[in-house]
Amino acid sequence: MIRTATPADIPVIHTLIRELAEYEKAPEEARASEEQLREALFGERPAAFAHMAVDDTTGEPVGFALWFLNFSTWRGVHGIYLEDLYVRPTARGGGHGRALLTELARICVERGYERLEWSVLNWNRPAIGFYEALGARPQDEWTVYRLTDGALARLGGSAD
Repeated sequence: MIRTATPADIPVIHTLIRELAEYEKAPEEARASEEQLREALFGERPAAFAHMAVDDTTGEPVGFALWFLNFSTWRGVHGIYLEDLYVRPTARGGGHGRALLTELARICVERGYERLEWSVLNWNRPAIGFYEALGARPQDEWTVYRLTDGALARLGGSAD
């Protein structure tokens, strides 16, 4: 079962993000606080959205998808960028990941968005196989660049 996240889900979303960071071998990178998540998802001007995957029997959260809108200048419409998709190892294979992606695809179709995009680590072969089985294709002609920490501060503080 998939449902829209509520403010009461913030602690479990925070925990799931930490679990995802551990899985991706970068626990030190997951620095978001519960307060930051609450503001981003449920503040005055939400910047992101989340859906929860819950166990059909117990109703306990077993995964989540956190996403935000992007915009294609070429197509002239919004799309969804999936920042995180995570299903706990004990619940994998139960259809939760597919159900989360199905819900995001449904939102795209319903709202006239023309893209659902995300990134996956090159070493994560199980996820890549899962995504490709759904019909997703890698966009290997693009390279992701990122500015963070000192480099971002230096550039953002420059007078150029």
